[in-house]
Amino acid sequence: MPSPSGTTPGATRPHGSDDALPSERLRSALLFLGIVLLIAIDLVEDWRRGSRSLHLELEAVALVLAALGLWLFRSRVLRERARARELRARLAEASAAAESWRRDNEALTAGLGRAIDSQFASWKLTAAEREVALLLLKGLSLREIATLRETSERTVRQQSLAIYRKAALTGRAELSAFFLEDLLSSPVSAPPP
Repeated sequence: MPSPSGTTPGATRPHGSDDALPSERLRSALLFLGIVLLIAIDLVEDWRRGSRSLHLELEAVALVLAALGLWLFRSRVLRERARARELRARLAEASAAAESWRRDNEALTAGLGRAIDSQFASWKLTAAEREVALLLLKGLSLREIATLRETSERTVRQQSLAIYRKAALTGRAELSAFFLEDLLSSPVSAPPP
């Protein structure tokens, strides 16, 4: 099952997308490194020429600060890489768990899909209303549905009101409850001691 990033969990990632620095970070790192090198070269040249000690001390402080900035930047990038690896691992685990659930419940979800479609037909929903109703059941907002369907939010609102009227329901909560009520078991009692 492809992940939201478009890759299959566990598959190799395209070159440059895993731990490579984006060009913006690379430019920043090169800028820091360039500053450190220029200050170091200037410091060595000033020392060879016998510059005043105050001047050398100020340049040494500037060199230390620039090197510290480079080190802090590098540390931040490494932390972001670690966080990104952790998030990718968690996403892969979640995708694998979702795929496992889908495989284990394929017949059930196919049957549920047919039952929902049958109920939509009995309500005499149009094709557009069926699509909107399914997206409402999936939890999308009216704005998200409008964007997905490339229509106005007002149109989606009117279609949702038509769905509720045809189904004799008062809103999204009742629409969801209509399909979920029989799927959910009775409240879980306390486990035996």
